[in-house]
Amino acid sequence: MNPLLQKLQSYPFEKLRQLFTGVTPNPAFSPISLGIGEPKHATPAFIKQALTDNLAGLASYPSTAGSDALRGAIAGWLERRYNLPKLDAASQILPVNGSREALFALAQTVVDRSRGDALVMCPNPFYQIYEGAAYLSGAEPYFVNSDPARNFAPDYAGVAAAVWPRVQLLYVCSPGNPTGAVLTLDDWQELFALSDRYGFVIASDECYSEIYFKPEAPLGALEAAHKLGRGDYPRLIVFSSLSKRSNVPGIRSGFVAGNAELMGKFLLYRTYQGGAMSPPVQAASIAAWNDEAHVVENRAQYQRKFSQVTPLLQTVLEVDLPDAGFYLWADVSRSGLSDVEFARQLYAEYNVTVLPGSYLAREAHGVNPGSNRIRMALVAEVDECLEAARRIVAFAQKHATTINHAPINH
Repeated sequence: MNPLLQKLQSYPFEKLRQLFTGVTPNPAFSPISLGIGEPKHATPAFIKQALTDNLAGLASYPSTAGSDALRGAIAGWLERRYNLPKLDAASQILPVNGSREALFALAQTVVDRSRGDALVMCPNPFYQIYEGAAYLSGAEPYFVNSDPARNFAPDYAGVAAAVWPRVQLLYVCSPGNPTGAVLTLDDWQELFALSDRYGFVIASDECYSEIYFKPEAPLGALEAAHKLGRGDYPRLIVFSSLSKRSNVPGIRSGFVAGNAELMGKFLLYRTYQGGAMSPPVQAASIAAWNDEAHVVENRAQYQRKFSQVTPLLQTVLEVDLPDAGFYLWADVSRSGLSDVEFARQLYAEYNVTVLPGSYLAREAHGVNPGSNRIRMALVAEVDECLEAARRIVAFAQKHATTINHAPINH
């Protein structure tokens, strides 16, 4: 067996399953899960219709590069969304079966295994695929802790100068999972300057880009590069997906886009990997990328939901409306419980599932930046999310009352 598999940690949801082992939730409450970031809003009917109308495509092998029509639809969306000059759909766009598998595959393409000191830089907390991709590419992950003073953006300025020459790939998640932080143009300028100096590839994971709470849409990496005069997007590749934007996580459809030379190498890798998209899924994806009305309505649903749930939770937890995404990243310190204890006891007493923040991070530079935080995915309909919030408030008030009258043992 590949010995690098031994470096992989249990996935956060497996850790959560183990945490709940032996716990019987209070039967007075129906189960509500805020644990998994799986969209629950209805899939638009026109996307499902496009899928079923093209089932004849099941009789044909798809190409890894995808159809001209799909690459053109993706390029058109990117140009409209980020005000970009015309992209070359043939060389700068590649459809993928969801951004997750492509994020993993890129590290296998980029990392030079002959260098025993190679690093893959990841935000911390982070999407666990980045770490697994680093290990299985033969590199080591290097974690950059989020900075609460900068809305949880990674603190790249705090990275020691000796680290940067070893970095071959840098994963960015903007808007961030779980923090919701969006990188600014100044952040991108800093990262591009470092990439120019040290030659590493930047992989920008932007799957939450269409769920946001400010009037202006989140800045994307290609958009930042264009604004900064980086016309051919050197060493830059971005990832996006229909899962959150269009509520179709089950069709596994996304894309990668960016520097043509890098994309060519990635296509070569994927030709052997076998990552081609089914023709019916391609047809449904074309329909989704070409329509914006359903995205506007989807975003409005999240905006209504977060505007009601966030103030309710703020009465007992330290939590703010994120820049973007569909997570709340809450500090539970006021409860007197750790993030793990909070999650376990909330499940036992009120049958609500949340994810401990420490499960989404690693201890790095003497701290786990997820400690004493929980991630709540507000993916269900508003009534269910509000009911979960009321239970969390009751739970937090109950424990706050308890700890006010008893010593806390740390």
